[in-house]
Amino acid sequence: MSLRILVGCKRAIDYAVKIQVKSDLSGVVTEGVKHALNPFDEIAMEEAVRLKEKKLANEVIAVSCGPAQSQDVLRTALALGADKAFHVEVPAKEYETLQPIHVSKILAKLAEQEKVDLIILGKQAIDDDCNQTGQMTAAVLNWPQATFASKLQLKDKEATCEREIDGGLETISIKLPAVVTADLRLNTPRYATLPNIMKAKKKPLKKFSPKDLGVDITPRQEIVKVCEPPKRQGGGKVASTEELVERIKKLGVN
Repeated sequence: MSLRILVGCKRAIDYAVKIQVKSDLSGVVTEGVKHALNPFDEIAMEEAVRLKEKKLANEVIAVSCGPAQSQDVLRTALALGADKAFHVEVPAKEYETLQPIHVSKILAKLAEQEKVDLIILGKQAIDDDCNQTGQMTAAVLNWPQATFASKLQLKDKEATCEREIDGGLETISIKLPAVVTADLRLNTPRYATLPNIMKAKKKPLKKFSPKDLGVDITPRQEIVKVCEPPKRQGGGKVASTEELVERIKKLGVN
């Protein structure tokens, strides 16, 4: 079985960075802040590369939408094992209002153009936590989908996915072509080795614009305000059970 796999690679603020809200409450500070490949997308890339190593896929394509700096995460994806990369360049100002519906249409266009058999995305990005792109991409393409996959197996143009749900584990089978979104437990991503980082510089990276793909990225919604959650109040001590009960009563808790 020789599949072509498309993997979404979002450039997000590094998980170790303390997020700061802009003074005008229009968003979070991104300038001068360390960015990296979204961790869930890194898991998606690792799964695609493993499928290729098992001879179940013959090509892995990395895609990222965003400003020029997005090429950094694409080079990371190429170093991890992707064969080629597509950068859909969106100017920084327009990128601030880029929404999952826009990204899903871009991914769908590229999937049709490249005749891919499987799209693997991270289940969500750690910056906006939308958890929408995978589902929307499947809807645009009218493909089956398996979200929050913690285990993925391919056989005879069919994918079997194990996914975590509130009640335990659920196993579903879907026909290819399909969209799969990666959960945290799907795998542990490898580190990019220095030789592979050097090889990645020579791998093909093609640039597009949303207009090239016929996608309108006019924002569908407006962010009114972004603010930090209220700071938690410090705890207190009580001298006895009676005092604890009295305080609970004052709070109106039954």
